[in-house]
Amino acid sequence: MPKFTHLSQVRTAIEDGDLTCTALVEYYLNQIEQQAHLNIYVEVYAEEALERARTLDARYQQSPGELGRLYGMVLSHKDVICYAGHGVQAGSKILEGFESLYSATAIERLLAEDAIIIGRVNCDEFAMGSSNETSHFGPVRNAADPDRVPGGSSGGSAVAVQADTCLASLGSDTGGSVRQPASFCGVIGMKPTYGRISRHGLLAYGSSFDQIGTLTHSVEDAALLLEIMSGPDEYDSTASQKPVPTAAEIKIAPYGKRIAYFPSALQHESIQPEVRATAQTFIQQLQEEGHTVEGVEFDLLDYLIPAYYVLTTAEASSNLSRYDGIRYGYRSKNATDLLSTYQQSRTEGFGTEVKRRIMLGTFVLSAGYYDAYYTKAQKVRRLLKEKTDAIFRDYDFIMMPAAPTTAWKLGDKSADPVEMYLADIFTVQANMAGIPAICIPVGSDDAGLPIGMQLMGPKFAETALLSLASTLIR
Repeated sequence: MPKFTHLSQVRTAIEDGDLTCTALVEYYLNQIEQQAHLNIYVEVYAEEALERARTLDARYQQSPGELGRLYGMVLSHKDVICYAGHGVQAGSKILEGFESLYSATAIERLLAEDAIIIGRVNCDEFAMGSSNETSHFGPVRNAADPDRVPGGSSGGSAVAVQADTCLASLGSDTGGSVRQPASFCGVIGMKPTYGRISRHGLLAYGSSFDQIGTLTHSVEDAALLLEIMSGPDEYDSTASQKPVPTAAEIKIAPYGKRIAYFPSALQHESIQPEVRATAQTFIQQLQEEGHTVEGVEFDLLDYLIPAYYVLTTAEASSNLSRYDGIRYGYRSKNATDLLSTYQQSRTEGFGTEVKRRIMLGTFVLSAGYYDAYYTKAQKVRRLLKEKTDAIFRDYDFIMMPAAPTTAWKLGDKSADPVEMYLADIFTVQANMAGIPAICIPVGSDDAGLPIGMQLMGPKFAETALLSLASTLIR
């Protein structure tokens, strides 16, 4: 069976009589088995996916024109997105054995359009990580080189698409967790504007940062998934009320756009030479496409990571307080009373990185340190937003590498959390400012590892962003 990279290819094959949904699901299930060494899937919904495929095939034979827009779309979802009647663990022991009682709004909207969900995929524990090495289920491995990380925290989602085990996957992006893995795995990662897609059913890490995003092979599929999942939701007060763009709108090719980049980013000490060279080549490509690309001064780059981690750890310490060994999930067998139940369950249930961030968050929110850390970080976030908005008054987009390096070897950065955090230096701006961003594959380094470039746009400018991206995919 050929490797499908667009839903339109799947639909054409079905219409021509060369493919059925059942055959496609069987192919992907075989791929999942063949790629088991990459540790992508936490749970595979094999029988359920096959049964749904058979039902959809029968409906197609009876009324082909009545099927939803995602008929033929087989996708997976990150293990932080709820699906009724299925497990959800956020890659953590603390939620061992927990089964979701409801589905995320995003999942419900995809199913309503006849998508097939084939399984849930591995991720960094509670989406806290940049390498997918913090999961209770073990690390995911990069299909380009199994000795290397896939990026995080949506590494399982990126590799699921990269390794051809599904056509698309849902991830979540708190500080780059869709775009950085997309860069490391050579796929397309889309993070919409904060609030564009409902967060109902997304396990919270940093509530003012989290956003469901997509990993795909094509911009067109990213646009279609975005259209279907977006829109108001009575279960999420932060979900936007703005009109939802249609996927068809991205076919209008942009010309003569003004694009900014930060010379300080391309000259940053952390950037890999091949990434810098690829970024410069990408700038030339933009110029050849008729766009104006100019460097602008941005003096907040080195403040992004400190402010981001102060704010997200603070939110995490609050959000993760609900996992206590009392109401659901893991409960320590070593507990003897109420206090020890809390202490032992959380100590044994959470991994090292999650405990580190809970403690950091509790510290920055504590009396005597709140103003020194949390309040100052909020001020940096405000300055960043104002600076970003000012850039968009003069430019249509901002271009930057999605990551300073290509994928590193498993274990290389595990001993130094600060070095690991710096892997997010180019992606956290979009989350701090709440703006949309997309990563597209543009090349590879000397070892053949993928390199992705990132484009950011003003709030709710997803259509323009996707339109530009679609013209740059080679």
